[in-house]
Amino acid sequence: MNAIISARKLRKSYGTQVVVDGIDLSVQRGECFGLLGPNGAGKTTTLRLMLGLIAPDSGELQLLDRPVPQQAREARVRIGVVPQIDNLDPDFTVAENLLVYGRYFGISDAAINARMQELLEFANLSSKRDAKVPTLSGGMKRRLTLARALVNDPDVIFLDEPTTGLDPQARHLIWQRLRELTARGKTLLLTTHFMDEAERLCHRLAVMDNGRIISEGSPRELIRNNIEAEVVEVYGEPAAQWATEHAAKFAARFEVSGETAFCYVNDAQHLIAHLQSQSGLRYLHRPANLEDVFLKLTGREMRE
Repeated sequence: MNAIISARKLRKSYGTQVVVDGIDLSVQRGECFGLLGPNGAGKTTTLRLMLGLIAPDSGELQLLDRPVPQQAREARVRIGVVPQIDNLDPDFTVAENLLVYGRYFGISDAAINARMQELLEFANLSSKRDAKVPTLSGGMKRRLTLARALVNDPDVIFLDEPTTGLDPQARHLIWQRLRELTARGKTLLLTTHFMDEAERLCHRLAVMDNGRIISEGSPRELIRNNIEAEVVEVYGEPAAQWATEHAAKFAARFEVSGETAFCYVNDAQHLIAHLQSQSGLRYLHRPANLEDVFLKLTGREMRE
């Protein structure tokens, strides 16, 4: 496979704070690659470095076979960006937002208009062609931002938390559209705080914390390599005390958060038999998932 984005020993500091600490990263053509991490992990700075919006202190970076930031402007002609916060022009209609954005790439109005209906249908916004942006729902604005990122028919699309703040219906529609893009051979670089989103969409993932990549692989590989196969969540006021006295007997590892004890096991049979004999406790038995991996690697403490 051919790497469409590659970084080697990439480093960026602001004063004495190291934000990106010598990372190596490779994104293959046609895949959806997820960059995960808590707030302050260095994800957004990494995206800005890849786009050539800021220069690294050291390291090498290539985007679409061009060195960045030296030839970032030439590379960005073939890039689409869905920013974390919508920056649509509120004075324009849906169609006008697409038209004006296309002009930034030197695309003629005739060429944009020829693709307009395709873009509107992709975003499920055909009926909103002449609507002003302030009249759109949050989901419609996100879909318009995605459609706008496709105006120049890019090879690579950067998506910074594309479904934050959306209801489940809007999220699922955007997921469907992103799958369609990878099916068409587009390369996606995705940051998200929704672990189910990353697990559903991404072919490969990198977990980032304190400016470093601490684990990388497919969602299944990350789960298999970093966490036990099953999780039993034990709820109730007595859960913390129960965990102190009993969890280590049944679980390979356990954590207590509030009134919930998280027990990580490879075979939950004996633990569940024990819990069924306990009063005042409720439990949920489930397979381990990407969120469990994320919390194990980066911790449960809040990041400000």
